[in-house]
Amino acid sequence: MNLNFTLVAQAVSFAIFIWFTARFVWPPLLRAIETRQKNIADGLAAAEKGRRELELSAQRAEEALRDARDRAQDIIGHAEKRAAQIVEEAKQAAKAEGDRLVTAAKGEIDQELSRAREQLREQVAVIAVAGAERILRREVDAKAHADLLTELKREF
Repeated sequence: MNLNFTLVAQAVSFAIFIWFTARFVWPPLLRAIETRQKNIADGLAAAEKGRRELELSAQRAEEALRDARDRAQDIIGHAEKRAAQIVEEAKQAAKAEGDRLVTAAKGEIDQELSRAREQLREQVAVIAVAGAERILRREVDAKAHADLLTELKREF
């Protein structure tokens, strides 16, 4: 065997192999690689877009939480004001009720005082009449008594 012929045969075989690979094997491999690269690039772009969306969502969530906290604070502030107002109204109502009860009690006391005075006057009148009667029995005789009664009849 000739070394030149072997070398040429190997070179021609290698050239056919390169042509066959370049013509039939390489294009599908390149398409697969390009498809894979495109898929990877799309995946990376989607991941980046997802990361940005996540950041935006986190910011929106934080803003929503801040707004909710502010609204909660406002609601709590209004509730505290309303509670203070209700307490103040209750105090005023209790004071008014107390004043009304005091006034009613004073009215009752005045009525009882008037009744007591009237009873005292009646008792004093009864005692005075009884005392006058005893005094008159001792000091005035029947003729003087009759004269007094006659005089009283004339006056009235």
